[in-house]
Amino acid sequence: MCLAIPARLHEAMDPMTRLAVVDVMGVRRRVNMDLLRQERVEVGDWVLVHVGFAMSKISAEHAAEQIRVLEALGEVEGAREEAAGYQFDGSPSSRVESAANGNQATSARSATSVNSIEARMEPRA
Repeated sequence: MCLAIPARLHEAMDPMTRLAVVDVMGVRRRVNMDLLRQERVEVGDWVLVHVGFAMSKISAEHAAEQIRVLEALGEVEGAREEAAGYQFDGSPSSRVESAANGNQATSARSATSVNSIEARMEPRA
């Protein structure tokens, strides 16, 4: 299972690299904003981030709800670790490399997360 993580835009996007700094539960990282070209995203706005890419703009309420779900599942630290793995420096090759590395790391963490969640689920009658 792959989850997008809520992040708050901390520093405006650099128009040349399309990278912006977001805060993911206390971890600040550069993320690629290319997928939000049609959206007006400003400092303080919330986005969902997956493997270093801002996927969509969300409301503060939706972000708070997503964070509560992560807390309930015991996945806050996993979200921080995920965010800490983003490695964009702005060059096209690092974007591809980071995304590929992020996908490998995400796959490993996802398997762990699924096992953790399944262990907590009660069997349905």
